[in-house]
Amino acid sequence: MSPEKTATRARPEGCCLLQPIRPLSGRRQQRLLGAFKALADPTRLEILRLIRAQTGPTCVCDIVDHFDLAQPTISHHLKVLKDAGLLVHTRVGIWSFYAADPQSAGLVEETRGLLA
Repeated sequence: MSPEKTATRARPEGCCLLQPIRPLSGRRQQRLLGAFKALADPTRLEILRLIRAQTGPTCVCDIVDHFDLAQPTISHHLKVLKDAGLLVHTRVGIWSFYAADPQSAGLVEETRGLLA
């Protein structure tokens, strides 16, 4: 709405007293959007919850056994979570392991700050 139109309309008392917010940096915004997009899928959300519940890195074979999905599908979901910065990947021989990225714990605090 143009300033000319807003100036001539009657407004209720207390209207237009928005608290200013700082814009998110492009990098921070992309990080949050990537994480939210990755977690919007119910399977990925459950994979992340499963991995975070473990005391150490989790073998892909154990993750596959937990879900009724093919191994390539699980691997795709793991890659999306890793690319979103939510998981870290290690390889031991032919075995792949995933763990929660310690830096992703800050995402919860960032999200809380956005919604506060």
